[in-house]
Order: sequence, then C-alpha cells, then structure tokens
Amino acid sequence: MNPRIVILGCGFGGLWAAQGLRKARADVTVLDRTNHHLFSPLLYQVATAGLSAPAIAAPIRHILAGQRNTTVLLGEADAVLTDEKAVLLEDGSRLPYDYLIVATGAAHSYFGHDEWAPYAPGLKTLEDALEIRRRMLVAYERAERETDPARRAAWLTFVVIGGGPTGVELAGQFAEIARHTLRGEFRRIDPHRARVVLVEGSDRILRAYPPDLSEKAQLQLERLGVTTWVGRMVTNVDADGVSLGDERVSAKTVVWAAGVAGSPLARSLGVPLDRAGRVTVQPDLSLPGHPEVFVIGDLAAIEGVPGIAPAAKQMGALTAKNIAREIRGHQRLPFHYRDYGQLATIGRNSAVAMFGAFKLSGYPAWIAWLLAHIYFLINFRNRIAVMLDWAWSYWTYDRYARIVISNKAVT
Repeated sequence: MNPRIVILGCGFGGLWAAQGLRKARADVTVLDRTNHHLFSPLLYQVATAGLSAPAIAAPIRHILAGQRNTTVLLGEADAVLTDEKAVLLEDGSRLPYDYLIVATGAAHSYFGHDEWAPYAPGLKTLEDALEIRRRMLVAYERAERETDPARRAAWLTFVVIGGGPTGVELAGQFAEIARHTLRGEFRRIDPHRARVVLVEGSDRILRAYPPDLSEKAQLQLERLGVTTWVGRMVTNVDADGVSLGDERVSAKTVVWAAGVAGSPLARSLGVPLDRAGRVTVQPDLSLPGHPEVFVIGDLAAIEGVPGIAPAAKQMGALTAKNIAREIRGHQRLPFHYRDYGQLATIGRNSAVAMFGAFKLSGYPAWIAWLLAHIYFLINFRNRIAVMLDWAWSYWTYDRYARIVISNKAVT
C-alpha cells in the first residue's frame, strides 16, 4: 500500500509540495477550502480594481490534473488529530494520513481588537479583495450624493493601517485611482481631492528593507499624494473613522494591513506557538515530536525567514523532496532558505527592491517588480491577461475591473 500524504492548503507552499510529489510512489490528497490557487502578491491589484480575480487565480484541479497520484478535495480542516494520524474535517469526517503537510497560511491579527475587523477588513483572500474594492468604489458613489461637506470629506478619506508591503501597495494604488483613474467621471465631487493616509506604528515604513529604501519609498508615496504617518499607534477603529490617541481621522474606508497571525489550525497541533500563533519547526520543517507532520509557509516560524512566497515555495519543495527520500529509505535534508530578494511596488513607475546588497528604487525597481511578477504567475493564460491589463492601464490609466455587485456601505 502506498503511503498516504495529505496536504492542507494549496497556497505557494502546498502547491509546490504537491507538484514536488508528482513522481512519488504515494497517494497524495490536497485539501483546500477554496477551489483555486491564488497568486497573493497581486491580490492588492484586485482590491484596487487593477486586475480581475481570474487574472491572479487558477483552479487547483486544473493545475494538478496531470498528476495521476493526486486527489483534490474541497473542504476545510477543523483540527489535526496527531495521535490518530488523521485530519478532522468540517463535516465531522476524518482524513487519515501517513505524512501530513500543513500549509494553511496566516490570518489577520488585530492585536486583541477583533471588534475592529468589520470596519477595517484585511487582505488575505479574493473575498477580502472584492470587499475592499466594493468599499472603495462605493465611497466615491456616496460622496457624489452627499451634501454635507464633513460627511463628504469622510467618504473621500481612505486610511490604510500598516506600513508593510501590502499597506504601501494599497495606499499607492488608492492615490493613483483618485488622481488619475476617476478623473472626469464625477460631476459633484473632484476625486483628486480624496485623502489617502498610511499609518505605521513603528518609526518607518517597510521595516524589512534598509532605512534608505524605506525613506525613498516614503518619498515616492508622498509624491503620489499619500499622507504617511509613522510612529503613530491606532487606538480605535469604528464606522466613522480611526483614532490615534487623542487625534481622530474621519474616514469611511479603512483597510487593515498591520498584522498577521498563524492559521487557527495550529492550535490543534499540540505544540507551543510563538506570539503570532506560528509553529517553531525542526530543521527539516517537521513538527516537534511528530516527524510525520510538516509545517510550512507562513505558519512556520523560522528565524531569518520572511513570510513571503519564495520562502513558502522553497519549504514546499524541500518537504516534498524529504518525503520522497524517506519513502526510498534515505535521510532527510535540513531547510536552508535562499534569499532571492524582495520587491515592493508603490505606484506607477515607483517601487523599491533589494537583491542581497544590491538595491534599486524608482523606475528600475518598478521594471524589476513587473517582470518578476509576470514571470512567477502560475500559468501562461494568467501572464497574458495580466500583461494586457497592465499595458492598457499604463497607457490609459483605465481600470475596467471596477464592478460593484452590492452598493451597501458602512454608514
């Protein structure tokens, strides 16, 4: 009987693990709560109407259709029963395994203030992106109808909390939409007067980057019209805006990009978790005390390894290799992260990038960012769709993914 390998989650880590096992003499099962693999580095582009959802997603079944040893299941894991070597699913059924790869990623962290979530959605899924896009576009529509100047200003104020790559990218795109995309489309408001505020609790944005690149990123944001506040802590978020100590910002659109926590599934693994709810793994990425269980991607806490897609891919590939080696009677290999660099885009012709000691900013970094993201998209169709959308948007400033299904809004 072939070993049973279960992979929970088909993000970058899970997908690379599954593909790495395509030739293994094993029965592989991939379980995900959605039917698609998501190219999450471009999720903010869906949230800001730059791309449509299918441009950055692909059906998991289609991606893995050629792997005869792999079964794809749509469902959600409620718990891992390590003593029984089984995964408890949401319907009460159990999925047994000989090897388990947990790649369920991260969730939003509001630092103990989950009551803020309804007013400040985060960005992790397509549903999140579509909700942020809806709130942003509806805000302009409500501002067009509003006669009270103060309330109109609140509808035209967009606050992004968190100065990491996601927050910087969202803030830059919000500013570009206000100053270029919507120009001339309204009669009672001037979208150019919209206010975009980026709030970061530490002393600078993009703390994972060197200070000089952080400073250049902030300057590029400010040139786009983004107000950047660093060293400011959010103390409350509600339907009418954001509080920063004694200061109040009236805003109807608030987006949370300030913190992440490990998937809640980690709590069922029976091992200590770090402050962010992540699992400290063994050198081969296995679970302490359970060598048949591997934890990879954003859920794995490894010193010096950032929570980015390339790291998750490397973890997935190594885990697949180690399982295949063990099936053949060979020893496992330890994980060593290879840093291929980091990139963050700010707006049109603006980005920052670092590749080891080599640093770029402005237009050269933006070109590097653009080429890298097109290259790493999951399939040829997505690459073509994204290139066409970006080329059209670059020359015309148009964003045709501005479809709102529901016009409900926080009032």
